[in-house]
Order: sequence, then C-alpha cells, then structure tokens
Amino acid sequence: MEETIQQAIESLKHEIHKIDDAILKKVTTDVGEVTVIYISSLVEKLTVQSMVYIPLERHINQILQVAEYVELGDMETIKKSLNSGQTLMFFHQLTQIRTIDTYSAPTRSITNTETESTVIGPQDAFTESLETNISLVKRRIQNPMLKNEIRTVGTETNIKISIMYMDNIVNKENLENLRERIDKIDYPFFTDISELKQLIEDNPLSPFPQHYMSVRPDSVSQYLIDGRIIIFMDNSQAAVVCPTSFFEMFISIEDYYNRWSTASLLRMLRFFGFFLTIIITPMYISALTFHPEILPYELLLNLQESRSKVPFPPLIEVLFIELIIEVLREAGSRMPAKVGQTIGIVGGIVIGTAAVEAGLLSNILIVLVATSALLSFLPPIFLMSNTSRFVRYIFIISAGFFGLFGQMLAFAWLINHLQGLKSLGTPYMTPVIPRKAKDLLDSVIRFPTKYLTAKKGISRAQKK
Repeated sequence: MEETIQQAIESLKHEIHKIDDAILKKVTTDVGEVTVIYISSLVEKLTVQSMVYIPLERHINQILQVAEYVELGDMETIKKSLNSGQTLMFFHQLTQIRTIDTYSAPTRSITNTETESTVIGPQDAFTESLETNISLVKRRIQNPMLKNEIRTVGTETNIKISIMYMDNIVNKENLENLRERIDKIDYPFFTDISELKQLIEDNPLSPFPQHYMSVRPDSVSQYLIDGRIIIFMDNSQAAVVCPTSFFEMFISIEDYYNRWSTASLLRMLRFFGFFLTIIITPMYISALTFHPEILPYELLLNLQESRSKVPFPPLIEVLFIELIIEVLREAGSRMPAKVGQTIGIVGGIVIGTAAVEAGLLSNILIVLVATSALLSFLPPIFLMSNTSRFVRYIFIISAGFFGLFGQMLAFAWLINHLQGLKSLGTPYMTPVIPRKAKDLLDSVIRFPTKYLTAKKGISRAQKK
C-alpha cells in the first residue's frame, strides 16, 4: 500500500511539472510520514502553517477529523482539489489521502456599487469572491430553506458557480430546466457570468437580455423571496436572476424604498423613455423625408432653415451624428475616468458646434440626438441601454426607406419579437401577455407596499 501512495504522489508530480508555485513538503508526524502538496499562489503561508503544519505536528487526531477523505485512485478529484486552493496530505503509513480547504487568495473588499447606485437603502455590493457574495445574501435571508448548489463550468478552467434558491418557494420545473441547461454547456473558458447568461438564454440571437443581472445583495434577496433562481460565478461580481420579464428591466430596487407615487413616476419615465429613445430621431427622418405635413407650419420652417446648408439627406445626417455619439461614448469609456469625462463633454460640444457651423448637421438634430442619448441611459440595467441603441438603428433605417410606414413595420416587429421571447421557458412579456392581474400592481405603476405581498406570476412559485 505504501507503494500505491507513492505512485499517487509521482502521478501528481507529473501533473504539476513546471508549475513553479506548487509546493511539496514532507512532514514527520505521530502516525508516520506525511507528504503535503499545495499551490502557494492560492494559499497564504500563515493559513497553511496554522491549518496544516502545526496540527500535523501537535494535533494529528484533530486534523484527521477535520480533513476530508479522498479515494486513492481518484486522480481527477485530487487534481481539482489542488487547483481550487486545497492542501493535499498523503499519509504514507495510513495509506490515506486527505484534503483541507486552505484557499486564501487575496480578494477585493466590499464597496459601494457604481453601476446600480441608490440614494436610499443599503450601499454594499457583490465582489468577485463567490464565498463573499453568498454570505452577503445569507446575512439577509437567515432561513434554512435557502439552498445553494456549487457546480463547475468551463471545460478547461473549472470555474465554480452557485445556484441559489428558496427550496420551499422556487418552482421545481424552473430549477430542473436551469440545471439541464447548465449541464449541457460545453464552453472552455469563462471570464464573467455574462458569458454564462448568454449560453442559458432561450433565444441567444435576440438583442434583448432575457435574464436580469444585479450587483446588489438587497435586490437579489428580494428576487429569491419571490421564487426566482440566482446564479453566482467565482471571479464575477454580478448575479443572474432567472426567470425575468421585460418590465422588470425598468425596475430599480430603490423603487421599493421610495413612496409609491415617486416610484411609479420614475418607472413610467424609464419605461416610456425606452420607446422614446428609439423613435425620436426616426421621426425626424420620416417627417423631413416623407411626411412634412405632420409637423406644425412654424416648426417645419425652423427645420428647413436649420437644414438649409446641410448637403445630406436626413437619413445620412442622422446616421452620421449617431455614429459620432457612439465613438465619443466608446472612447470615453476606454480612457481614464478624468480624461474620459473631459473628452466626452468637450468633444461633444466642439464637434457638435463645428458640425452645425460647417453645415454638416442641423442644430435641431443635435438637440434630438442628445435627448435620445440621455433617454437610453434611463433603464437601471445597462444591458437594456445597449439594446435600445441597437434597436434605434433598425428604426432609423426603416424610417429612411419607408417613412412612418417603415417605423410601424419596425414597431410591429419589435412587439412580435418581445411577445415571442421567453425567459427560462416563461413568457418574457408577463404580466401583460399572458395577463396576470395581480402582477400589474408592481409593473409600470407601483402600488403601495401593503398590496405587494403576493409572489409574481413569472416565478410560478410554490407559495403564492
């Protein structure tokens, strides 16, 4: 049997060949010689000293009780344990392999969120540590029914994910559906949970995000109580909420901290702002190219005067300024924060003013495009902001070729597409299609809190 232990060590040595941070050390204990193997970049020296070396030399029975047993021939489990930050202990005389979790790689501390900031309510946000994120949720939901299943994804990287749900509330069909989708994933490498989200979506070709993403523990906790399923990934800050509806993309957790009247006003502003941002500039194209009669006479005169020096048709003019806005936005996001803000403001003013004076653009169009750009940032979910920008180009091109008729065709496509989408098998347009009367109390308009006790229909929860 001694030879078998030695063979396992030699086999592991072959696997960790040329891994310079792999540490192998032999320790003499009361039960004989023990070979300790760990990866130093995943473990702090003090952690190994206090959890492994000192107990091996002084409290051998204690470490035998705490450490987990691994089958001698299960090399796959042995390698995964080593690479996940665990310390392996090969007991030669006992012919046993034990592992103890000593993972202590440096992690970022809990800070405020920059993407979902609020004035009222908790200010903590998730980090890139899976254990930290789970603990932030469990601090808020102290219930034994809160379950979390640890799995690995990525055929080459074995990244850990956690599926979290309330066992007494979650819909079992939704849970099984999600498990099957994750098990079928054959993808080598994950750098963020956004990639996993795209692989489990019902329609990956759609420009619309079909699952909600959040970095706020309070928001995630509320969805858990509603019967949703949450996915965390190690090395990723955000959490994915399954399933989700289209209307929830315009709901912020701060809405529940505000009075119902203020929250309803803000929700309507975000919801209708999404549709305004995709039709403002297309309406400009339609009115000037095909339907000038829909404009008041005074406004038409101002538009014609503004465009008197512009040599391009409205379609080219709008596409030109939209692309300039996209360039400024992309350049600003890639630069250092202070430089990016300066470039965005100064660049927008200088380029806009120079383009109007040079006769390349009309000043009224500058106002419309700036308003449209601001409206696109109203949704609390950034992915929906990106979607509105993409959909706007479809409306612009449709308006440029067919006017209002083209816009109506694009709008019909949009409604038909949204109606056909599903999130984890549930209709994306819930509670409108299919209609859920109780859910309308917490949709575009938010009723007072005392009326919001029922679970939403999209979660199909066990408890109503």
